[in-house]
Amino acid sequence: MKKSKICGWVLLGLMTIASLVYAQAPGGPAPDPMAPGRRNVSFPAADGTTLSGYLAVPEGSGPFPGVVMIHEWWGLNEDTTILADALSKEGFVVLAADAFRGRVAREAAEARKQTTETPPAQIAADLDAAFRFLAAHPKVRKDKIASLGFCFGGTQSMRMGARNPGLAAVVIFYGGGPFQTAADLGNMDKAGPVLGIYGEKDQGIPVEQVRKFESALKERGIRHTITIYPDVGHAFVKSTTYNKGGAPEQAWKQAVAFLKENLR
Repeated sequence: MKKSKICGWVLLGLMTIASLVYAQAPGGPAPDPMAPGRRNVSFPAADGTTLSGYLAVPEGSGPFPGVVMIHEWWGLNEDTTILADALSKEGFVVLAADAFRGRVAREAAEARKQTTETPPAQIAADLDAAFRFLAAHPKVRKDKIASLGFCFGGTQSMRMGARNPGLAAVVIFYGGGPFQTAADLGNMDKAGPVLGIYGEKDQGIPVEQVRKFESALKERGIRHTITIYPDVGHAFVKSTTYNKGGAPEQAWKQAVAFLKENLR
């Protein structure tokens, strides 16, 4: 081979290495948690609409337990898909569902609007469709599926548990709503155990409301764990905080341990 060709190949190799180092170097643009989330699966809604979601599958042949993850009132954004990836690495097939059919908000007024404008019956039907889609996945143990949600999604996780006795566990991150009496809990006593995670300083879901929910669970004889983390408010577990120590990481690890205990 001629010297010029050898030099060319060496130069190309050095450029390739340099590009890899640059691509992996810290300090690059960080993910935008508020950006619309990735979507890689679609499935039919009860009304014939095509729904989309983000499916995170762990390495290995499976089958694995599954989790339907439900976003905050912002919609299915990158914050949710990052958390779906993190939970998948713990050995779960995670479907981040989209309760707003593609709508993603950046401002609170917009989030409030899409939350109030989307019919509750449509949200329920779409999340149940996500549950069925996940249960039919060849790598999922259909008898070991949980719901898990944050904020708006926490309330939806409650509601899924109340109407889906096939759920093996229900995880609620600071979800509120009308679940204040035993009668409000629907069929939740036929689903698996419940984990509720809340912040002591949450202005939207005061401790008194959490205690009423806990009393209702006790009255119905539903296995549950309710944890109120001190000195934190609403929405304290995020893609930017879940692995950074303190209450967010403790709460995340508690949820992972709860799922592993009840889905395996």
